[in-house]
Amino acid sequence: MADDLRVGILGYGIGGRVFHAPLVAATPGLTPALITTSSNAVQARTDYPGAEVVPDADSLFERAGELDLVVVSTPNRTHVPLALRAIEAGLPVVVDKPFAPTALEAEQVVAAAKAAGVGLTVFQNRRLDSDFLTVRKVLESGKLGEVFRFESRYDRWVPKPKDNWREFGDPAEAGGLLYDLGAHIVDQALQLFGPVTHVYAEVDRRRDGVQVDDDVFVALTHANGVRSHLWSSALAGTQNPRFRVLGDQATFTKYGLDVQEPQIKAGVRPGDDGWGVEPASDAGRIGVGNDVKTVPTETGRYEQFYAQVRDALRGEGEFPVDPESSVETLRVIEAAHRSGAEGTVIRL
Repeated sequence: MADDLRVGILGYGIGGRVFHAPLVAATPGLTPALITTSSNAVQARTDYPGAEVVPDADSLFERAGELDLVVVSTPNRTHVPLALRAIEAGLPVVVDKPFAPTALEAEQVVAAAKAAGVGLTVFQNRRLDSDFLTVRKVLESGKLGEVFRFESRYDRWVPKPKDNWREFGDPAEAGGLLYDLGAHIVDQALQLFGPVTHVYAEVDRRRDGVQVDDDVFVALTHANGVRSHLWSSALAGTQNPRFRVLGDQATFTKYGLDVQEPQIKAGVRPGDDGWGVEPASDAGRIGVGNDVKTVPTETGRYEQFYAQVRDALRGEGEFPVDPESSVETLRVIEAAHRSGAEGTVIRL
């Protein structure tokens, strides 16, 4: 519609094609107006005939005056320079995770946005996963008693490395599982239990030829005393619990993964029947011994991210993710890399 806010999407790989463009298009009041891609132009034009497809970032920023928002969904090492270009152009910006290769660079982007008075947020979409929303609800219920340990696994079975920068690139690319999936599971732990005081990690390369980590374990000690144990592996051949939360009154265990990403890939969109709804068989369980009850899984809500972005652009609310929180996630990821390299516990 004529009064829709116009969104420019930088990149049409997995992030732009599977997440950002579909979610922007599904948000009333937003429309994908410009999409940059040099390799997927035909696909982008087919998917969004109302959007103009341009070859590169220069082509997009030449037309910054036609846009209300820029989404940075490009290789990780380009997040910072492209976010800074958007800010310099006076455009609010959504940056995909990981926000930046380092916390220092992320802080520079935050400072630039504040100085320019430009909106800035980070796409931490896994805060809106069905399973994570369920964990939040269980914690809020108090049924676990005093929680002392949080366990989170985000695994894959990919024995043959993919031929892309995420697995074969220079370390400066900020590839590897700690930056890829770790940006989600570390963020989730910080959202649930707050600041971290100590970080210990085991960061390994298990598959032949990979130049980045593909098997990681991270142990966090939070300031409130809770310990988070986080795993991610490209060589997990069987299913482990996605979440396990231990308290002094009960334990909560949850299998299965949020369904929104595979749903989008299959053509399902927010508002369609079954959107964000996990199979009943993946419901979590809470209790002690044989006294265990089923916990219905919350519905995933990825659509809330861009709805909040739209409202913030209209001056009707806050952006969905405070970028400072993503800076903290990067500090933990950097500490985990250091711990893995040195074999030591890092104090933050």
